[in-house]
Amino acid sequence: MDWNFIFFVNSVLLGVGLAMDAFSVSIVNAIQEPGMRAKKRALVAGTYAFFQFAMPMIGWLCVHTVAKIFTAFQKFIPWIALALLLYIGIKMIVESIGSQNEECKNCEKKDCSGCAANKTKTLALSTLMLQGIATSIDALSVGFTIAEYGAVMAAVSSLIIAAVTFAICMTGLLIGKAAAKNLSSRAQIVGGCILIFIGIEIFVRGVFF
Repeated sequence: MDWNFIFFVNSVLLGVGLAMDAFSVSIVNAIQEPGMRAKKRALVAGTYAFFQFAMPMIGWLCVHTVAKIFTAFQKFIPWIALALLLYIGIKMIVESIGSQNEECKNCEKKDCSGCAANKTKTLALSTLMLQGIATSIDALSVGFTIAEYGAVMAAVSSLIIAAVTFAICMTGLLIGKAAAKNLSSRAQIVGGCILIFIGIEIFVRGVFF
């Protein structure tokens, strides 16, 4: 493979395709935490971008070293993504319902929008790491796509994928921030449902297509 226009176009298109799950999760994070500051938005997008850089490179290394083992591991990728996103999504929904019930148990108000249960929660670093892995683990398969590249070209392609992911996720965070205004107390439940849907979508795509 030569350093040509097609190489860069292919890398950008790979980045767009791989970033879609992270884009959706970015929207969820901003819905859950609409007051997220610019530095944290950059951290969130940067985390997804890092994993989208690392996974293709790990896949490339595996193809050139332990290809048989990596091929056998591939069938578990959709299951891992499904398990991680189901865990995060269900946890969000359960915590939201539980906190609302606790806060509103003795509340006589009809409008509980001011209750602590409905206040937004901040995105924990541990949750962000799990999201980063879950939304990028299928990018390991890109190792086969870029297997013909040399190490430098593979790294450059992965960097382009990461840059595209960062831009797309920043956009998703801004969209989520705007959407959060209309969701109010339902934000965490909606976000959890979206994460579960993404997990199922990754699983179906990886197993049946």
